[in-house]
Amino acid sequence: MANCAIVGINWGDEGKGRMVDYLSQRFDVVVRYQGGGNAGHTVINDMGKFALHLLPSGVFHKGVMNILGNGVALDCENLLSEIETLRAAGVPISPENLLVSDRASLLLPWHRELDALEEARLKDKQYGSTKQGIAPFYSDKYQKKTIQAGELLYPEHLKAHLQDLLEWKNLILREVYGAQGYTMEQLLAWLDRFGGAIRPFIADTGAWLRQAQADGKSILFEGQLGALRDLDFGIYPYTTSSNTIAAYAPVGSGLPGAKLDEVVGVVKAYSSCVGEGPFTCEWFGPEAEELREAGDEYGAKTGRPRRVGPIDLVASRYGVRMQGATNIALTKLDVLSYMERIPVCAAYEVDGQITHEFPFPVLLDQAKPVTEYLPGWHCDISGVRTWEALPQAARDYVTYVEQAIGCRIGYVSVGAERDSLILR
Repeated sequence: MANCAIVGINWGDEGKGRMVDYLSQRFDVVVRYQGGGNAGHTVINDMGKFALHLLPSGVFHKGVMNILGNGVALDCENLLSEIETLRAAGVPISPENLLVSDRASLLLPWHRELDALEEARLKDKQYGSTKQGIAPFYSDKYQKKTIQAGELLYPEHLKAHLQDLLEWKNLILREVYGAQGYTMEQLLAWLDRFGGAIRPFIADTGAWLRQAQADGKSILFEGQLGALRDLDFGIYPYTTSSNTIAAYAPVGSGLPGAKLDEVVGVVKAYSSCVGEGPFTCEWFGPEAEELREAGDEYGAKTGRPRRVGPIDLVASRYGVRMQGATNIALTKLDVLSYMERIPVCAAYEVDGQITHEFPFPVLLDQAKPVTEYLPGWHCDISGVRTWEALPQAARDYVTYVEQAIGCRIGYVSVGAERDSLILR
């Protein structure tokens, strides 16, 4: 696997962190290519349990270079907090194993404030933002009104550029939202503290990656969230504000000419979702609470209870297509062990018609799940490490899902730990 992308197939929250942690030991470089600190990858290893929001999950492996690409929303404040947390746990973080693209744009304090102000204005029509400033950040980026990380290396230019942005941003904050706005002194102090701490990591990572490719090094591209949160192909407008699909990996990483040799898509053995928007297979009440507790379904970033339901084969098949997945990692199969029968959302009913195709977003509110059931195995499988040792009912479930979504399942996760994985 010279170049491999690992991506979510559904709404995010599929368990990508443990898979990146597992796969990254086989790669020389791990690159985050989009998104910011608005979601988390949970990694459990011999050093402890960690929720990573910006740092690539390869930081736990010696000899792996980790890169934050130009497509990332670079939140220096959150990144510094993560670095300090990992260092305190004994994980070395330095420019020897972490680089930040000089073309990544900075997420500034006003982006978080604008995120919260807009959600408050929307009231009951809000998008379910994590209020980490992601939507205002990407809006500014595409208006060409952000600071690039490389500008931290040129203080005089940075100050003049920031002054121009400050005047424009204060107009919006004060006139549209009635907020106080910012002073130049506040922003320079923020940049000095947080930008200054990140400055040693900033480099021309595009040139670094081109050289790595020329040297024959293998690269793992780490995506955030999942296909259904993609800005163009997801459940718009209840999406993130960047492209979560694997096809964007070369662009957002800084190596636009790269070819992907493999795309590992991550699917949970049931469905979970953080945030607002249509979620056709959703369960409610005691049934949902039992599944949520069994799977510990609470957001890595927000702590919010995740919405849960059975695996959605319609959405998963669509996600496989959008991601161009060549291999699937099915996670948290062990969570279903308490069930006598395993439910699956096999189709949707829309306007009285049964469909196996994922609808256009405006039709999703009308969609109803068509549920089928498979026999459960009703025993603990968390200690199983080979395909042959799985109960027949568990193997049948995996095979059923594989055929339904149209992509081989090469990995089956039966626990959160690094070695709780079955290779097929």
